[in-house]
Formats: sequence, C-alpha cells, structure tokens
Amino acid sequence: MTSSRYRRCHALAVVPDEQPSFSLNSLLAGGTGVEFVQQLQVRAAHLDQPVTLDADTCALLLQTSAERWQVLPDDLQNRARVASLLEAGLLIAEEGAPEAARQADQRVRDGHWWALSAIHHRHSRWAGVDSAGDMEKHRMVTAQDLVQQLGKPPAEAPERQPGAIALPVAAPDAVAQLLASRTTCRNYAGDKPLSLEMLAGMMQHVLMAQAQVETEPGVRFLKKNVPSAGSLHPLEAYVIARNVDGLQPGLYHYHAVAHELAWQQAQPALLDDFCLRLLSGQHWFASAHAMVVLVCRFGRNFWKYRNHAKAYRAVSLDVGHVSQALYTAATANGLGGFVTAAINETEIESLLGFDPMVDGAMAVCGFGWRAQSMTTAELDPAGHVWKREARD
Repeated sequence: MTSSRYRRCHALAVVPDEQPSFSLNSLLAGGTGVEFVQQLQVRAAHLDQPVTLDADTCALLLQTSAERWQVLPDDLQNRARVASLLEAGLLIAEEGAPEAARQADQRVRDGHWWALSAIHHRHSRWAGVDSAGDMEKHRMVTAQDLVQQLGKPPAEAPERQPGAIALPVAAPDAVAQLLASRTTCRNYAGDKPLSLEMLAGMMQHVLMAQAQVETEPGVRFLKKNVPSAGSLHPLEAYVIARNVDGLQPGLYHYHAVAHELAWQQAQPALLDDFCLRLLSGQHWFASAHAMVVLVCRFGRNFWKYRNHAKAYRAVSLDVGHVSQALYTAATANGLGGFVTAAINETEIESLLGFDPMVDGAMAVCGFGWRAQSMTTAELDPAGHVWKREARD
C-alpha cells in the first residue's frame, strides 16, 4: 500500500445477488438440491466490471467518505480490508498506486455525472456480445419463438375508453407517404455503391450545423435540423464508409460546423469484421453502405446540466432525434436505414482510445441502397416498400 490516505470512489451501487449452487445435503434431506449463495456486488461508475464483496468489507466501504481523505485504520483486519478495496479500485489512494483507478474516478468526478446515470451508462455497455447468435441459440428469432419462450406480450394498445372522441383521418399527402415508407432495412445491395454526394447530403440535412450563435467569445450554440437539450448538440458522428463511391473504406469523423470528413488514424484491421462485432453480430445491418456511430461528448451536455437527474435522458432523446431524422432523410432519398442500440460499445471506444464516461458510444445508424429481394424479414405489412413478388 503506497498511500496512507484514501477515500471512497465517487459513484457506486451495491446490488444484493443470489447464485444457485448444488447442495447434496439439501437433496438428501428431501429438498431440491439447490441452495442460493448470497453475495454483494458493487458496481462503480469508473470500473468496467462489478466487484463481489463480503458483508463486512462492504460495510467498511460504505462507511468511508467519498469526499474526505482519511488515514488507514489501526485495526489490522480493517487495514487488510482497505488494502483489498484499494486493489479492487473501490477505494482511491490519495497518491501512488493504483494510479489508473484514481484517474478514472477523477474523470467521473470532473464529468458532473448524476451518480445513478453514471453507473447505468458504464455497466449497460457491451463487450464481445453476439446478440444475433444468442437469439438463434435460445430460439428467440421469430415472433412465434418469442411467444413460445416468453408467453404472449402485453396488448398492443390499452383498452379503449368510453366516450372517446373519434378523430378525422387526414387525406394522404407527401409527408404521410414519406413517413409511411420508413421501414427498417435489413437487406442491402452490395453491388451498387452509395455516391459521396448522397452521403454528404444525408449529413448536411441531419447533422450539419445550419447556423450558430456566439453569445460571447468562445461560447457558441449550434442550430441544426434536429433538436437538442439546451441547443448543446453533444453527439459526434463517426462515419463508417463501407461502400461509398469516392471514399476509401474506413472510419471518419464528421465535423458538423465545417461539413467535412476526417480520416481517423486508428483504423480497424478488417473493416467488415469490425462492423459485425460493433453491431453484436447483426449481419443484416453490417452490410449497410454507410454507418454513423453516435458518440456523446458528455462534458458538452453536463456543462449545463450538472449532476442533473434528467441529463442522461436528454442525451438519449438527442439520439432518438438524430436517428429518426436519418431514417426520414434516407427514405426521402430512396434509401433504407436502420438504428440499433444493441452494440458492443467497447469496439469503437478501444479503437479510438475513448474513456466511455467522457466520450460514450450510444447507438449506430446506417443507410444504403436496398436489395432487390428480401432475404431477412422486414416489417412492411402495408407493402409501402416491398412488393409481394420481391419477398423471398
């Protein structure tokens, strides 16, 4: 132990957990043979993995201040507990090792996160998940599979209420047709590249700053075609060009003010493999011509909404605004689009060296030319996109 003073990390949650284990004594006594072992899992906003603690060590952790530095206890048993908590990164040494935990905890403190949002964001991220493979393995692919495994879902709408006022149905117009034609695309044409002009137009209409206001030197707010809490627009777009005419396949950063793409020095060794891992095995999306990874610069949002219970929700709404606008722009251009939050965020974070509590991947959107025939099911019951003969 290299420091005599320590404090608790900034944000953590204790989750009681019970794990089943086989018990021969229980079985011989006429029981089920299954006993549950209780344990305490601690999830901290600066650590990727939960830490399992015994009750006494957890009690010492919770009794330690997160703000005030304190000296090592005299009791040898508690001193050993402090040492184990320092090694786990749940207690933070004032100086010396472990340096990584101290720096990571300090970034959370400096980021003005609301504690519960910070813990949720850190521990809802994926690494190495194959969601498509898991669905196939557990037979959760089709609607019939889901009902068989889970039973019927809640009703598609609540019960109608007596005395409700019937609303008139508007006549079809261009806007209605455009919105009705939005269908998540899971079938992309590999033989037809997307033009650079069309990609540029998509970015211009959705993510480019249309104007800006400088309230004082160095303080600027952007006006885009999508809303954002406080006009802060904390989302950055990292474009993956797979099949774009005039663009080398790879990863780019889109600059919303300059309207330009910057080739990133860090590039995936095998782009298609990277896309498949990023999309957690969703191969029906991984073949899109272009993808947009939405990465939040949390400091931009939390500059105003400090330690705010609604700040992370506002960021999530921003993701929704951008993804829907990309859908609409893609549909208007005759393209198919998608958005998914089922991503392995660690793929893009590790590639670009991001701390997820500073720059966090939130979702991946994509678009491109739709294939001529449907091999993966798409939800288009009214036939706005797919004619019957194109459905395999």
